[in-house]
Amino acid sequence: MEMNDFRLDGKIALVTGASYGIGFAIATAFAKAGATIVFNDIKQELVDKGLASYKELGIKAYGFVCDVTNEEAVTNLVKEIEEKIGTIDILVNNAGIIKRIPMIEMSAKDFRQVIDIDLNGPFICSKAVIPSMIKKGHGKIINICSMMSELGRETVSAYAAAKGGLKMLTKNIASEYGKYNIQCNGIGPGYIATPQTAPLREIQPDGSRHPFDSFIIAKTPAERWGNAEDLQGPAVFLASDASNFVNGHILYVDGGILAYIGKQPQ
Repeated sequence: MEMNDFRLDGKIALVTGASYGIGFAIATAFAKAGATIVFNDIKQELVDKGLASYKELGIKAYGFVCDVTNEEAVTNLVKEIEEKIGTIDILVNNAGIIKRIPMIEMSAKDFRQVIDIDLNGPFICSKAVIPSMIKKGHGKIINICSMMSELGRETVSAYAAAKGGLKMLTKNIASEYGKYNIQCNGIGPGYIATPQTAPLREIQPDGSRHPFDSFIIAKTPAERWGNAEDLQGPAVFLASDASNFVNGHILYVDGGILAYIGKQPQ
């Protein structure tokens, strides 16, 4: 193996929902490793925001408006990318939502929406890129799973169900298409400091930590929240030739939470 095996020169990477946050961090890492970046988001204003952020970093990115739950729209997006930019070598299924609602208070409509975006979306996007990956003789698919692929917690029944399903979709894509030199793996982020989790980290009026913030620090051997940048190295590895014999694996980037039973009460 050579260090060049970690390079992504000449590769085209589609990262869904990569206008900001985890998707943006992964896409910028891919760009630094030599890849051409393509991303989508649900609204034009989000795409424009993402394009401006990439430009600020000196990254030439291509942004499109597309709903990952709309199979026809995704098929047309992949076709447009192939015609204008080239065949997609790397797909990161990052787009997702979470609704924190106790299960017995959650409507079936809300449950279905989370499943649709977080599970059906990756199915639709993967289905759209796999045929060209087969023709090209290689491909990398990375699904952004979660610790909720393994654990349950209050108020996240739909999210946990979707991410658990995504873990198994990852394994099944690997099983079904590994013979075509397509590797499908997942990344399971721990608790990451993003705008979405900012309310859970706010200092309280009395100067103390938010109760959930204290809970996460106590449960994490690293004793901190992760940063989006913590996901960049693992993502580049799974997108590169260095991981050509890694398939159907979920790489948890969680500061050790899943390995840890927690601190003994004082």
